[in-house]
Amino acid sequence: MNSKELERIDSEKMYEVYDKWPQTAKESYEMNLEKFNVKDVDHIVFAGMGGSGTIGDVMSSLLSKDDIHVSVVKGYLLPKTVDSNTLVVLTSISGNTDETLTVLKNNLKSNAKFIAFSSGGKLQELSKKNNISHHIIPEYHSPRASFLTFLYSIINVLEDVLPLKRTDVTESFLKLNEVKNEINSSNLNEKNYALNLAEWMS
Repeated sequence: MNSKELERIDSEKMYEVYDKWPQTAKESYEMNLEKFNVKDVDHIVFAGMGGSGTIGDVMSSLLSKDDIHVSVVKGYLLPKTVDSNTLVVLTSISGNTDETLTVLKNNLKSNAKFIAFSSGGKLQELSKKNNISHHIIPEYHSPRASFLTFLYSIINVLEDVLPLKRTDVTESFLKLNEVKNEINSSNLNEKNYALNLAEWMS
């Protein structure tokens, strides 16, 4: 495959987004965002659908070696174990995901702690109306392309809450660069396993 064939197949130029993912991750983590610091959190719930739900899966995996209860919600209902020591992290890239909005609407009287992330939309409006901490994270290209922007921005904002080591986060940038060197769009040969997978699936 050559670059012209790649452009023909990937007309939306997703490859340009993925080529920049290591840089995107680092910039999102180092961005000057207001930190969210709450005390006595022993349960974190990540609520979101689609790519936003995948962020919850990743966070759950990252926190699995730590002594903290983590739940991932991909639907309308929070776990019954949610209490005043629970932090609920609501993520909707568009800000208009029905399930995520419903989670917040149905639990406004809860004594749990809430924080929301979106590119705007109804989630921003609902959060502002109810004094819920909300961070606007720009959507880059498309929801799936914005995955790392949101993931590392959330880690950034919750740095004082999450039991993650900064060294582990910075190490992930090195790993992303390693992967980039193997599968970037200037490496269109038989050693590019992402390209091999795409050709096998087509």
